[in-house]
Amino acid sequence: MVNRNFKQTVYVDQFTDGVLDPEKEMAYYVKDHGTIIANTAPGCWGPMITPELKGGHEVTKPVYVEGAEVGDAIAIKINSIRVTSKVTASGNDKPMEGRFNGDPFVAGVCPNCGAENPKTVIDGIGQGAVKCAECGQDVTPFTFTNAYTMAFNDDKSLGITLDKEGAEKVAKDSKAYMNTPENSIQNPVVTFAPHDIVGALARVIPFLGQLGTVPASAFPDSHNAGDFGQFLIDAPHDYAKSLEELEDRTDGHMDINRVRAGAILICPVKVEGGGVYLGDMHAMQGNGEIAGHTTDVAGIVDLNVKVLKGLNIKGPILMPLVEDLPPVAKPFSDQELLKADKLALEWGLQSLEKSYPLSFVGSGADLNEATTNGMERAAELLDIDVAEVMNRATITGAIDIGRNPGVVTVTFLVPLTMLEQVKLDGLLTDFYDDNM
Repeated sequence: MVNRNFKQTVYVDQFTDGVLDPEKEMAYYVKDHGTIIANTAPGCWGPMITPELKGGHEVTKPVYVEGAEVGDAIAIKINSIRVTSKVTASGNDKPMEGRFNGDPFVAGVCPNCGAENPKTVIDGIGQGAVKCAECGQDVTPFTFTNAYTMAFNDDKSLGITLDKEGAEKVAKDSKAYMNTPENSIQNPVVTFAPHDIVGALARVIPFLGQLGTVPASAFPDSHNAGDFGQFLIDAPHDYAKSLEELEDRTDGHMDINRVRAGAILICPVKVEGGGVYLGDMHAMQGNGEIAGHTTDVAGIVDLNVKVLKGLNIKGPILMPLVEDLPPVAKPFSDQELLKADKLALEWGLQSLEKSYPLSFVGSGADLNEATTNGMERAAELLDIDVAEVMNRATITGAIDIGRNPGVVTVTFLVPLTMLEQVKLDGLLTDFYDDNM
């Protein structure tokens, strides 16, 4: 019998080995309506050049939420996100043939001694600096094609890309500049000292690329989505899946830039306790993450969790900030409602819908499949036809790309009567009425 000591506030500073495994006992226990505070490790490139990790990211160990049962959902309010890295690096990737078994994110192999998921050491700087701890061979499964090093100002509002001299200065003290958490094992990506883009200026608008719950079967963390999950189908390593088994996913790896401070993300519960995990914080990103990667940073995140009993959803639902909504999906102002009432009176309508926006996350092998997936999830929850979702998303919403090739949000104004049927009315009215 596991002794679960539920706490009002849980401080998370431990990380997985890159795999989200429902068979592993969770390390943290938080009360319903409690708080999770986490020091997250950078995602993507650091773990990608650390073949000891088996998932492409280094996310926090999952948190068991009191009272969360399979078939429920967990509403996660993002109270704050604070970047702690001083510098990071990123860019396009190219897999290095001969250094992995089927999937460079999951199954790194030393090309010299054949060690699987080998431990590594850093020797020098540059793209050959990550070496196998056993034989000393350059063992990085990925290299850059075009990349940059970016430094942030003190208040983390802006970033600039550095030249060769600046990038190499950072590379020589990589962990200090990236503020890598103490329990992280990743090799800091700034060690590579990339500097293809010099003097570019970017706004810092941080968000979480990974936020979700544990899937129903073991997934490499970056593959917990319908697009990256395709790499698992009949894969030659321990985490191979069938197409049907991809339905075990929870789409925690979204790279949706609206998953930021102030937003609420509603996540499915597919294992007892839910298992809330997070990571892959980005300093900024345009829709689509078209380069494949963006500015991965360490940071501090403050979350609140609330169990929603019986809300049996297949994937995440996002409640974005009003400013992040498509223009036609924003809640109507009092002035607009007065105009609408006047128009209804002219046409003899007795009542008009009261509605609130929701963004349904969809994922799939490509953007078309992801859009269909998001619409089907919306239709199933609201008990309407996909055709109605298509109409509502066209006139009161939008399809927005989270990540290319296959994560989207299907956003539209949902009638309050539908929200009442699934008991989301209180959550939506409190959130948007208070923020209008």
